[in-house]
Amino acid sequence: MAYIAPEGASAYCIDRWEAQVVEVDGRKERSHAPTTPVTNLLVKAVTHSGVVPQGYISKNEAEAACKASKKRLCTGDEWERVCRGKHPTTFPYGDERKSGYCNDSGRAPIVSLHPGMGDEVYASAEAMNDPRINQTPGTVALTGSFSKCKNGYGVYDMVGNLHEWVSDMQGSRGTFRGGYYQDTHLNGDGCKYRTVAHDPSYHDYSTGFRCCADVR
Repeated sequence: MAYIAPEGASAYCIDRWEAQVVEVDGRKERSHAPTTPVTNLLVKAVTHSGVVPQGYISKNEAEAACKASKKRLCTGDEWERVCRGKHPTTFPYGDERKSGYCNDSGRAPIVSLHPGMGDEVYASAEAMNDPRINQTPGTVALTGSFSKCKNGYGVYDMVGNLHEWVSDMQGSRGTFRGGYYQDTHLNGDGCKYRTVAHDPSYHDYSTGFRCCADVR
């Protein structure tokens, strides 16, 4: 984890990479395919470089996974402070978007995987959680594999790759940050990207997370 000690605020730590999960059964842990939902499973967050991060996860599930690791979801302010780096910039690497620095030029093959559905595909929970989406080349990348998508704290992939749930709520809606491999612009550029369109039980191929922890 990276240690963050902001001026005038409490120190905290944040995972350097987007999270994976493991399934927990009593004292036993087993791997979980990161391209499948975790619905009705007890899971724990883990974080490593060079692995496929967990998509297909809701805010509620991400929160529980962080808690099982004795961590928590970051607040939006904590998340953005880290994303923008020690000398705040719009993207982790600077103020101007640079092609190829982060995983933000991919394409989700939803329509081609579900021909004939048209725009209705985006309202289908089954289609939006199809494991084949993030198994397709040019979609989600291994954590840390975009080596320039890193800020001054040494934290990777906060823009692009997967949306990241944070603990903030707007009414009954949850919040995720940073964009994903197909979009880091529509709801704000780079570290300012913020979506509040879904309730906290929502998940699809684009939703991921990372954990924070209080410094004791």
